[in-house]
Amino acid sequence: MKFFTLIVVNKMWLKDKILEFFNKKESAAIGGGQKAVEKQLAMGKMTARDRIKAILDTDSFHEYDMFVRHEARDFGMDKKELPGDGVITGTGTISGHPVCIFAQDFTVAGGSLGLAHARKITKIMDHSIKLGIPLIGINDSGGARIQEGVNSLAGYGEIFYRNTVASGVIPQISVVLGPCAGGAVYSPALTDFVFVVDKISKMFITGPEVIKTVLGEEISMEDLGGAKVQTEISGNAHFFANSELECFEQIKKLMGYIPWNNTKKAEPFPVKPPNAAYNIEAIIPPEPSKPYDIRDIIKSISDDSDFFEIQERFAANIVIGFTRMNGETVGIVGNQPLVLAGVLDVDSSDKAARFIRFCDAFNIPLITLVDLPGYLPGVDQEHNGVIRHGAKILYAYSEATVPKITIILRKAYGGGYIAMCSRHLGADFVFAWPFAEIAVMGPEGAANIIFKSEIANSTDPEATRKKKVQEYTEKFANPYVAAANGHVDAVINPAETRGYLIHALQIAVQKKEFRPAKKHGVPPF
Repeated sequence: MKFFTLIVVNKMWLKDKILEFFNKKESAAIGGGQKAVEKQLAMGKMTARDRIKAILDTDSFHEYDMFVRHEARDFGMDKKELPGDGVITGTGTISGHPVCIFAQDFTVAGGSLGLAHARKITKIMDHSIKLGIPLIGINDSGGARIQEGVNSLAGYGEIFYRNTVASGVIPQISVVLGPCAGGAVYSPALTDFVFVVDKISKMFITGPEVIKTVLGEEISMEDLGGAKVQTEISGNAHFFANSELECFEQIKKLMGYIPWNNTKKAEPFPVKPPNAAYNIEAIIPPEPSKPYDIRDIIKSISDDSDFFEIQERFAANIVIGFTRMNGETVGIVGNQPLVLAGVLDVDSSDKAARFIRFCDAFNIPLITLVDLPGYLPGVDQEHNGVIRHGAKILYAYSEATVPKITIILRKAYGGGYIAMCSRHLGADFVFAWPFAEIAVMGPEGAANIIFKSEIANSTDPEATRKKKVQEYTEKFANPYVAAANGHVDAVINPAETRGYLIHALQIAVQKKEFRPAKKHGVPPF
């Protein structure tokens, strides 16, 4: 009888403990309380947990450190219960592949970052680095928790340090779904890709109130650092979405193109031919000055004509993004003749260089499509440091050791020819279309300089000028001079482009390149 009583007592004890556990878990899961959750939803924002569930595979999320509590005691903090200390951390899967994830919970003290909050984030970051799996961070925070003083600043510093350590080791993705202000913005800036949502995302160093106080200027939060500003003007964000759910679909698509860490390659997909609607021979107009959309060229050579563009709204004179060739992920960099004739400038050089370095860090081959008249001239560009910024793309291409294949489509003049992954910067293969113009400058300008006196002294200057332009074109502004000197490996029919690219990628798959031993280079930051 005593034995039976003991079993009953133990079961009751266990039942009480489990009930206590569920009560604590339910209390923590509701974050800042029902009213705070309702306020979050009223702002058009999802809750932190719902965001995580929407990104990850169904029922794959496993949460850690749910019961972490802050140890702050000043300014009444000893009386404040902050469930999870305002951030949710854990692991899950996307398309069956593991990821680490954290999401700041704005319903808990505005998602403010204190020391315990930061240490939850750095702990999951450490897991991500050790386990070699991507990190996704959802930012929705009012900033540093001022009641914790320097401890909150210390927390930011520890996060920034890990962002830097993880750079080039695992993919880091930042999702800004609310305010991300002050020092907090530097974590997304240190990561590989930043996603923002219209009317929800806000990124800035100093808020509108400070600007008004210091400068006497009034500006709305949206105009200061909203999603459109960050994707179109500053270039701080890479992907723009109209809703959170659209944003999450973008993240899932990106994850399908990139490897899980720097020791692996992106997962191959079934090979699909390009869509017949994109006829590569009909895209480029016969007039050398007439624009066309480089994205049509990309789609004409890509598997299933699928191209995932990055930073579409920023520095549109260059196009970057991922596609697949023969089932394998490749990075694409191409001049965009539709915008500024595809010239390189301060912003486009930064945009391309950063993407090139990401591809190189994560074993993604690079295909470069060239059609540009050179670097953008002008006082503004010179004063804004086009020399320094323009050198970044030179550095990135020269540094990259992944397979590099270049197609010169039409114009390749001056420094632009060199910068766009020429043979001289280490391209493994350089191909040119028959009507490509490769020269120091365009035939018109070159003829006007070289034959200036002859044209001026001619009885028919205009006829002489046209003759000299034609003479220069035949002698220099064509692919055969470069091919004769080995700077171009083959002059190819546009219809052969996809076949040449696939073959080059196949034979370069085991490429190895050896460089002098060094700690690291010093890019023109």
